[in-house]
Amino acid sequence: MDQLTAPQLEPRVEGVSPRTQIPGRKRLVWPWIVAAIIIGGLLYLRSNRNNSHAQRAVSADKGSDPASGKGASSIPVIVATAQRGDLPVYFNGLGTVTAFNTVTVRSRVDGQLIKVDFKEGQFVQKGQLLAEIDPRPYQVQLEQAQGVLAKDQAQRKDAEVNLERYKALFAAGVIAKQQLDTQASQVGQVEGTLRNDEGAIDSAKLQLTYSRITAPISGRVGLRLVDSGNMIHAADPNGLLVITQLQPISVIFSLPQDQLPQVYGKLRSGPELVVDAFDRDNTTKIAAGKLVTIDNEIDPTTGTYKLKSIFTNENNVLFPNQFVNVHLLVDTKKNLAIVPTPAIQRGPDGTYVFVAGNDGIVKSRHVTVAETVGNSTGISSGVEPGEVVVIDGQDKLQDGSKIKPTPAPSSPAAPPSNPAVQAGGRRGVSGAAATGKSPR
Repeated sequence: MDQLTAPQLEPRVEGVSPRTQIPGRKRLVWPWIVAAIIIGGLLYLRSNRNNSHAQRAVSADKGSDPASGKGASSIPVIVATAQRGDLPVYFNGLGTVTAFNTVTVRSRVDGQLIKVDFKEGQFVQKGQLLAEIDPRPYQVQLEQAQGVLAKDQAQRKDAEVNLERYKALFAAGVIAKQQLDTQASQVGQVEGTLRNDEGAIDSAKLQLTYSRITAPISGRVGLRLVDSGNMIHAADPNGLLVITQLQPISVIFSLPQDQLPQVYGKLRSGPELVVDAFDRDNTTKIAAGKLVTIDNEIDPTTGTYKLKSIFTNENNVLFPNQFVNVHLLVDTKKNLAIVPTPAIQRGPDGTYVFVAGNDGIVKSRHVTVAETVGNSTGISSGVEPGEVVVIDGQDKLQDGSKIKPTPAPSSPAAPPSNPAVQAGGRRGVSGAAATGKSPR
């Protein structure tokens, strides 16, 4: 018989189960392990998120700052007190100083300039001697005209004597009427010649007067254009000097056409409109004047119209062709609650402010803005004078928030007559009123 052979068994490895050594089962176990790890991680993240939300909710209830980890019972803000006052309404424009009168002094006669009796930059009065042209040629002409007049006067006397004789002869019937009429005509001709001579004398005197050049207006002399000793002529285009009148002086400025009805109505009603001139930076007031008139047309290219104002310029602070910022006072809003402009907030329902109570709790309150001038805003309703409003830190507030107020460095007072100083030199100070909406 054939000897039966025992089945060959797989060798057993110590400490390892035979199942784990089967490749197929090993592939089935590893996915379950990975899935368990992922599920455990998700559960861990969810637990941490819930703890974080709970911590933030507790922090919000206690007024703490979760970012810094420090508890705070109130929100620090800056506040200011609303005050009652009047708010001026200004229209602002860009202007140029223009001399009230500008005269180029020219010679009216020809001749040599023998004397210059002014200094460059000097202020002269009307009628003051400025220069002198050699008068001798015109003195000679005057003497010649006077000599001709004396000759013709002698002829007139002779003609008059002959006329008397002819009258006597005609009365005696010696001569005809025609001879008498002819002699009378000669007397008339001599009279005409005498008048012509007198005109020549007046012309010579006038030319002699023109040889002395005087100031036609009072003002400031510019640079000298011709030196002494030069031959000058009445036809010279440049002249001798230029005089500009500085007292008074005018300022021409422009405003948008939308503001014309209000300005025109105020100008026609009677009271003078005050005009203030500021420097180029719009921070320093230079002079104060009044509005004189409005131009008769609107510039279609810019949509603006021109206005003319006059300044006494007693201190000569305004100079021709100087650039200035002009503030025209057109109205004054009276009896308003005035607060700093940063206190005004705007939302979907209009303008509002945060009003601080005595208990340190703020409430949002809708307000009606009457006027905004620089850093001051006038409120016609919604806030009463004496109430405290928040001007900085509003982004952290809501109704019922508790605050830690700090007064502003300077409390808002009634706005000064100069809005540019309070506006920090801004040019576009609005003059349009807003009601419940943000002004544009």
